[in-house]
Amino acid sequence: MMTEPTRIPPRDDRGTQPAPWRRPRVVLWTAAGVVTLGFLVALEIVARGYGFSGPITEQSREVIFAPESGPLLYGGLALTMVVLTWRQRLIALGVAAGVDIVFLLVRWALDADMNFGNGALWVVLGVAVLGLTRRTGHERTLLLKGTGLGLLLVAGHKTGDTWLLITSKTRATVLDAYVAAADHALADPSWLVGRFLNATAPVSTGILHVVYGQLPLAAALVGLYQLRRVAVERRFPAHHLVRTFLMIGLLGPAIYMIFPVVGPVFAYGTDGGAWATANLWPDTLPPVTDPRPIPFDGITPRNCMPSLHTAWAVTLFVHSRDGSRAMRWAGTFWLVGTLTATLGFGYHYGADLLAGVVFALTIETAMRCSAHGWDRAGVRLVALGTTVFAALLASYRWLPTEMAARPWLFGPLLLLVTGAVIYAYVRTARAARAAREREPKPEVPGQRPAPEAEESAEPADPTDAAGAAEAATTGTGTTTGTGTTGESGATDAKPELV
Repeated sequence: MMTEPTRIPPRDDRGTQPAPWRRPRVVLWTAAGVVTLGFLVALEIVARGYGFSGPITEQSREVIFAPESGPLLYGGLALTMVVLTWRQRLIALGVAAGVDIVFLLVRWALDADMNFGNGALWVVLGVAVLGLTRRTGHERTLLLKGTGLGLLLVAGHKTGDTWLLITSKTRATVLDAYVAAADHALADPSWLVGRFLNATAPVSTGILHVVYGQLPLAAALVGLYQLRRVAVERRFPAHHLVRTFLMIGLLGPAIYMIFPVVGPVFAYGTDGGAWATANLWPDTLPPVTDPRPIPFDGITPRNCMPSLHTAWAVTLFVHSRDGSRAMRWAGTFWLVGTLTATLGFGYHYGADLLAGVVFALTIETAMRCSAHGWDRAGVRLVALGTTVFAALLASYRWLPTEMAARPWLFGPLLLLVTGAVIYAYVRTARAARAAREREPKPEVPGQRPAPEAEESAEPADPTDAAGAAEAATTGTGTTTGTGTTGESGATDAKPELV
């Protein structure tokens, strides 16, 4: 009697059965890609309407023309290379350097603008082409994720620049007078730190300029540390720094449109030129009067509320807690240095920093829950952070004079609600981490099992053991590419790195 052969599910290119959870994630990644592309196209259209190019045009032109930032493109290449083996990384760096040398020679001969970074972008795009044409299944997805990560780093920077130009063109007035009045409840920290830096310059200002300007580099180093195992495990961690960094940069400028602020060095200092209300910062405190919107130029970005530098530095600090002692100290140093620089250089008010802290912890919680699963504590914290953030902006806008008149009440209250969000985040994050540590670890394809697993896998029946020994002596247990026992499902194979 003929029997129908058993149908075996198709295997991916690593020789393993496709995991059931991959399909929802592929759908999620596809939906995220479509939404991101639609957002970039919409931003490009709006930018064109105001007479300048958008993020898609700016990034596309860097394939041929001199890039705006070579280190940024090589940072994107570094993120893409986390999916490559060391041999492939060396080849990628060599190709990128070779392409850049050719471009530099051509530009030198044509007397064109000199900059580097085209080679890095070419290699990132080449990895995408390689994934689409020469890989299938999980390996294709992995290479495309690496490419997307590298391109998103560059696109995020371009998107931020476009957002800032749009804020300066669409918001003719700024609300600095409201925030300056509310800042009296916090004892005007920008004026205080600004005078301190003027007294300790140039040593303090030199160090803080480096800290403030190289925050993306510090974040890239922490992100690369978190992604260091991707090439071996052939999968990305569920959550890492780069995800939150990009989301902060995506959502933050939308708040700029709602609450346009230029900062004390522009509204009350010499950098504002003829548009500044007076030359008061940092030596003279602004008067507490009935605040009104201030007309301002169409060039200066309205990029203060909330302070995204503060939000990024808080996120860097949070993610550095899982690293080595040196990384934890570096994360703390960058957080303190960034907060000092944002105030001391007159780029932000103290009220901006409090909003930035709440904004960062809310986004970080939402991104962590989207990766590991939503629970009641995560939902409560996101709701709390959103409520506090909205309350901060509302109080800055409609209660600034009351806050300035009663600093003994509103100052501690502002610090209390911000501290409540920080405390809730610490408790929620610790509980979530403890719950994840109690969960069984996912198996890495091709990784050798733990000694306990090997011991438990030994045959309990003496006859089975004898049969295995006989097979070994007679040579019937041949070695295959998947293990040492001839079984296609053997788990002690070494990981195959493409």
